[in-house]
Amino acid sequence: MIVGAGSRGGGYAQWIGNNPEVAKVVAVAEPRPEYREPLADAHGVPPEARFDNWRAAAALPRMADVVLVCTLDDAHLEPSVAFADLGYHLLVEKPLAQTREDCAAIVAAARRNKVLLGVCHVLRYAHYTRMLREIIDSGAIGEIVSVDHVEPVGFWHHAHSYVRGNWRREADTAPMLLAKSCHDLDWLRYIVGRDAVAVSSFGSLKHFRPEDAPPGAGERCVSCAVEPDCPYSALRIYHRFLDQGRTGWPLDVLTPAPTKETIDAALRDGPYGRCVYHCDNDVVDHQVVALEFTGGVTATFTMTAFTKAGPRRTAIYGTRGELYCDGDRITHYDFLTDTTEVVDVAAANSGMIDTGHGGGDGGLLASFLPAAAAGDPDLVVTSGQDALRSHLMVFAAEQARHEGRVVRLEAAGA
Repeated sequence: MIVGAGSRGGGYAQWIGNNPEVAKVVAVAEPRPEYREPLADAHGVPPEARFDNWRAAAALPRMADVVLVCTLDDAHLEPSVAFADLGYHLLVEKPLAQTREDCAAIVAAARRNKVLLGVCHVLRYAHYTRMLREIIDSGAIGEIVSVDHVEPVGFWHHAHSYVRGNWRREADTAPMLLAKSCHDLDWLRYIVGRDAVAVSSFGSLKHFRPEDAPPGAGERCVSCAVEPDCPYSALRIYHRFLDQGRTGWPLDVLTPAPTKETIDAALRDGPYGRCVYHCDNDVVDHQVVALEFTGGVTATFTMTAFTKAGPRRTAIYGTRGELYCDGDRITHYDFLTDTTEVVDVAAANSGMIDTGHGGGDGGLLASFLPAAAAGDPDLVVTSGQDALRSHLMVFAAEQARHEGRVVRLEAAGA
């Protein structure tokens, strides 16, 4: 069952439809008919299994093995607990929840009902992640000493999701670090293979503020005198994608059926046509996190809006060599032989690189759904308890940023 038929739920449903030997979508719960009905039609979901809210589905006897909870961040707790109590296995979109207490409650519900709980930390499942782990586990760079990891969110992506979009306000959804980058702190913990013991963090909303608006900037791009010279012009960003023949994300967030006419109407009347300097956003647009793991391993994480959108960039420094990965290539330098080897991630992949998050979306489903069918928690790469430890790193980092100090993970409730 798909609960939440937006971008994430729709994307997962599409993968399931392309892999019918793994699973089948048998029900969908989504309040917006313009998103619910096309997904249900595409998967042959009968009328009685189409729900305009998750509570209606939860009021009936169990009708599927797994529920994919893909609602907005502030609406994960209640459906996750309710469906766990009904005996459904759970795959919950990240972040698991918005608070330590809610995350722990979902984990406890899964444990209490003896159902599998997976969290959609899809970066763990990306092909380049698996390749990196293979190299690290082989001992090729010795012991990891430190890691530098960068998430280049991209100027237009940040404007879309975190200035104009659903995740723009911390109180309404979650801090940027939780909403966007809990992926990355989880990924660092997975790559390092250790738990964090201390964290500090700095970040702020630097640019997307009224005081940074160019002189003459209007409230909306469609009627703004300076729009032609603004890199964050909604007209330029969304029309460019449409001109490229792109009709999925991010355009399908503006309208379920993207055309020039529907996009123009959305920009004229909806939230995605607002000036980035005159929105009600408050999440940070840049942030750094410094981490210490057990054994003295250190790592830094940088999230920034002010880049070309692209894959994460990571440097891993070991006692016998170093690795650099940009999502397309892994470069390995060996201290002993003074040689460099470059591995082309895409060439080494079986084709899954073409799916979401570098194959991570498909890898996640290909891992969790068979695990649920077998009822085998050992097959779940990112369990609820494991994800909870990663989320506690995020909560500690936000505590450190707000309080301007180093936070020990034990003090943060880990």
